[in-house]
Amino acid sequence: MEKVVKIKSIGQVTHDVKQFIVEKPEGYEFTPGHATEISINQEEWKDEKRPFTFTSLNEDDHLEFTIKIYPDHDGVTEQLAKLKEGDELIVRDNWGAIEYKGPGYIIAGGAGITPYISMLRDLKKKDKLAGMNLFFSNKTDKDIILKEELDSMLGENATYVITDQQDTKHTNAYLNEEFLKSNISDLSKQFYVCGPPEMTEEINKTLKNMGADTDAFQLDDQ
Repeated sequence: MEKVVKIKSIGQVTHDVKQFIVEKPEGYEFTPGHATEISINQEEWKDEKRPFTFTSLNEDDHLEFTIKIYPDHDGVTEQLAKLKEGDELIVRDNWGAIEYKGPGYIIAGGAGITPYISMLRDLKKKDKLAGMNLFFSNKTDKDIILKEELDSMLGENATYVITDQQDTKHTNAYLNEEFLKSNISDLSKQFYVCGPPEMTEEINKTLKNMGADTDAFQLDDQ
């Protein structure tokens, strides 16, 4: 399935993250945490498909994508940054990236938070956020995506880990074995991991060595 949809609005989330609100094809449904392949409806880009997770809710009358722009990659996200309201994207069937399997720990790096935005919004709507904990790693404070909303949903259960800013207001650390062992108290819970491939692989390996099962999704290089 391929459907051409118009961009209804574009918002700036952080200095390098944009939010795209697009038309929703009739009858289109997805599970929070799932993804679809998107391309730009322009001759030279329509076959350049990239996976992005939905950040809207299934019952919304639109689709929303929260996308980190990589201007130095000369790729799809750089082209997405040039689009405006009324331009068109192509969306396709959706598929399972990550989905809710019970309370536990979300461990995300950078744009790796995006699969969980829809999942957390859905849990909030159903009043099922109890037992969810977030460890969200970014280079600097200004890189944190949707911090106010995450705070409103998770409160003290949201921990922001900053790697490259010494004067951060948050936890200056890395999501390494030492951090995970110090901050995870219940290995029987669900573990949801998403981020750059190297980070995801390392965290998965550490968690498995600790005795946990993980549900992981690696971010593609856009």
